[in-house]
Amino acid sequence: MTAHSPERTTPGRDELDRTGLAAGVGSYVLWGLFPAFWPLLDPAAPVEVLAHRIVWTTVLMAAVLTALRGWRHLKGLGHRGRLAICAAAVLISVNWGLFIWGVSVGRVVEIALGYYMTPLVGVLLGVVVLRERLRVAQWVALALAAVAVLVIGIGAGSPPWLSMALACSFGIYGLLKATVPVPAAAGLTAEGLVLVLPAAVYLLVLETSGAGTFLDLGPWHLLLMLSAGPATALPLLLYGVSARRIPLSTLGVLLYINPTLQFLWGVLAVGEDMPPARWIGFSLVWVALVVFTVDLVRRARRAQPVRSTV
Repeated sequence: MTAHSPERTTPGRDELDRTGLAAGVGSYVLWGLFPAFWPLLDPAAPVEVLAHRIVWTTVLMAAVLTALRGWRHLKGLGHRGRLAICAAAVLISVNWGLFIWGVSVGRVVEIALGYYMTPLVGVLLGVVVLRERLRVAQWVALALAAVAVLVIGIGAGSPPWLSMALACSFGIYGLLKATVPVPAAAGLTAEGLVLVLPAAVYLLVLETSGAGTFLDLGPWHLLLMLSAGPATALPLLLYGVSARRIPLSTLGVLLYINPTLQFLWGVLAVGEDMPPARWIGFSLVWVALVVFTVDLVRRARRAQPVRSTV
């Protein structure tokens, strides 16, 4: 799952634009279905899948950026902007790699927990890095999330490291993205350009050594590996459309479609174990997200300008 923060424009006549809403729902549904997609690339190892995802996403996004005439957005990046892009590229590759690995070893529920926690990690980073002041509801949400992690960790015998790594890597990634004023398509392309050479070299070594699967398992497997690019780019582009058309508070609520689908896939389709401690932990996270979301929506409504009736 990967989500960016493209530049925002004011919605048009209708605050809840239907096209924007459909695009937002579509993006999060596609991200939520990722645990069903990556196993189709078996028996490729997670690192091989990650490398193909990087290469074909970069190729596709370079073509998209060319069609949009968007390369100009990358020309004005200063030294700090380039460093932020490089750091963001490393973080998103770690996030993608952990996700693919987690799916391959049957830890989809833990992945879902990570993405449920991501908005709360974003708030925590705002306090630690940006020195933001939290409202009472945000403190309550963070406290509930901390208790949830503690309960799940005690029940499992170890903390949910995968969940925390996914949430932190994506949270820091989002923080870095906020410092680079480029559209989502340009940002993803730039990140891909940072990663594509080592990924391509790795795949070349893998194939020449006979350990790769790209060319040896038939045309269907080859097409599936190539489809890692569109599978990554399509939800991002839909998200970009949505972020320009609907309020950010609405987009924030839609976010929970993604981990909810992942959670349902892990429990119902994969049949992962859900001991009592894990149910209690997830329940606390869900309560935390309700508190967080209600506060977010209320703040957004108060911030809307009063429309004149004259």
